[in-house]
Amino acid sequence: TTYERLEILPIVVIKKDKTRELFSREKLLAGLTHACEKRPVETSMLDSLVDRIESDLQNTLKREVSSKEIGEKVMNRLKGLDEVAYVRFASVYKDFKDINAFRAVLESIDNTKNLL
Repeated sequence: TTYERLEILPIVVIKKDKTRELFSREKLLAGLTHACEKRPVETSMLDSLVDRIESDLQNTLKREVSSKEIGEKVMNRLKGLDEVAYVRFASVYKDFKDINAFRAVLESIDNTKNLL
C-alpha cells in the first residue's frame, strides 16, 4: 500500500528589521481578530481569509517572504471584507504617525468606490 501525504514546507517571514521568524497562522489571525473587533465580521470569514493567504504563500513556492508582502495580501483581502477593519489593520501595519496617513487611506477607499 502506498500513502500520499501533503507536505507543507515552513515559510520564513523576513520582518522590517531583517530578523526572521516562522510564519504563524495564529499570529496573523490574532491581528485580524483585533482589527475586526466589534465589527460585523464572523470568525469563519477571518479563518477563510487566513486560509487563502496561507495557501497563496505556499503556492509561490518561496520559502522566505517579507512581512510587507504578507501585509499587502492581508490589506487587499481585508479591504473588501470590512473597511473599518482595513483602516485599523493599515494603521498598525503601516505604522501611521499622524492624521494625514489616515486621511490618505480613507481617500484611497473613496477613490476605489468611485471607480466602481
